[in-house]
Amino acid sequence: MTEAKKPVGSGAGRRRTFAAGRSEQEYEHEVLDVARVVRVVKGGRRFSFRASVVAGDRAGNVGFGLGRSRDVQTAIQKAYNQAAKNIVHIELKKGTIAHRIAAKYKGARVLLQPARPGTGIIAGNTIRVVADLAGVHDLVAKRFGSANKISNIRAAIMAFRRLR
Repeated sequence: MTEAKKPVGSGAGRRRTFAAGRSEQEYEHEVLDVARVVRVVKGGRRFSFRASVVAGDRAGNVGFGLGRSRDVQTAIQKAYNQAAKNIVHIELKKGTIAHRIAAKYKGARVLLQPARPGTGIIAGNTIRVVADLAGVHDLVAKRFGSANKISNIRAAIMAFRRLR
């Protein structure tokens, strides 16, 4: 007797696990924002929460995630899991970045510049959190345009990703 073959490419019987192929690593994380989101439906209003989390290991790896749920803790956990999946590696050079870089994401523009040792992180709140969790010790940053936290974080991570 021949056994029935599964259709090719259907993915039947396989389940993708978190960080498939990579070892699960714990990252430090910081919750940047928790927002209460309201959706109006036929029976009234439904409330949920949106959390934005930055995760990193302070050794050149940083990621960002958003999570939504009916309760705050679950939203934070979902955001952390997404941030851990979207980790970007940054090459550090004596505690700072290698060169000046600018990036744009939607309405947000950021400019990151290397700084001398001992300068610290001179940046706004969102870029400071990203740089700190990435392990950058000395950095000068400026944001232009949008004051939206999520857009500014994505622009900063895009800038870090484009470093040579």
